Amino acid sequence: MKTLKEAGIGETVTVVRVNGDGAVKRRIMDMGITKGVDIFVRKVAPLGDPVEVNVRGYELSLRKADAENILVG
Repeated sequence: MKTLKEAGIGETVTVVRVNGDGAVKRRIMDMGITKGVDIFVRKVAPLGDPVEVNVRGYELSLRKADAENILVG
């Protein structure tokens, strides 16, 4: 398994698990990133932060720290 941070540009991945402590995990899940959801990685900033993705039909920018908490397959 890998994290969303490690996913390549143009890759579509499926969320396997969301890690993190209470507030962090809750915030990620409130953005619509839950188990079983497909995420398309649109682009990554030159220094790797943030990661721009499409999830549930909308665009979302995630910090590298948040992307590390999302396990994908």
